[in-house]
Amino acid sequence: MKTLIPVEVIEQRILFVRGQKVILDADLAGLYGTTTKRLNEQVKRNRGRFPEDFMFQLTKKEKAEVVAICDHLAKLKFSPALPNAFTEHGAIMAASVLNTEKAIQISVFVVRAFVKLRGMLSTHKELAHKLAELERQFQSHDESIRSLVVAISQLMASPEPEPEPPKEGIGFLVEEMYLPYESSKGSKKHS
Repeated sequence: MKTLIPVEVIEQRILFVRGQKVILDADLAGLYGTTTKRLNEQVKRNRGRFPEDFMFQLTKKEKAEVVAICDHLAKLKFSPALPNAFTEHGAIMAASVLNTEKAIQISVFVVRAFVKLRGMLSTHKELAHKLAELERQFQSHDESIRSLVVAISQLMASPEPEPEPPKEGIGFLVEEMYLPYESSKGSKKHS
């Protein structure tokens, strides 16, 4: 085989349809070095090797969406035929029914592209889960911070002034019920 196709080129051909990663018959035929017509003929001859989880035919609506998304599939817009979509296992099976050296060699790269995308999706799911967990933690931290701010604000607020106790004079007071001494304005004589 003269040239190898980089996995990145194959990744660009993999689409997400009906919740599955698939590659369309036109793209798969191009990668395997054959025509779409020949690929689909071999699939029809070996229909038992392609259950629904290996290959399915797109609906008109799905075809329109795929053509709108992918510029390289613009030629499908005017084709009356509905394209077949191959899953990872279907792409491997297609290489085996074509039985060409190029198809067999390229199928390895197709599988690697599917595996790489699966890993990327797994990573994205893990990151999304971690992000959701961080958001939950931040929400609980926000609530804790708010309660701390309220408590600090209450502590910093000037308390209402307490009434001042009455001022007392310097010294001490003796409280007596009667006066032991009399004051005299003149002197009294004692007899």
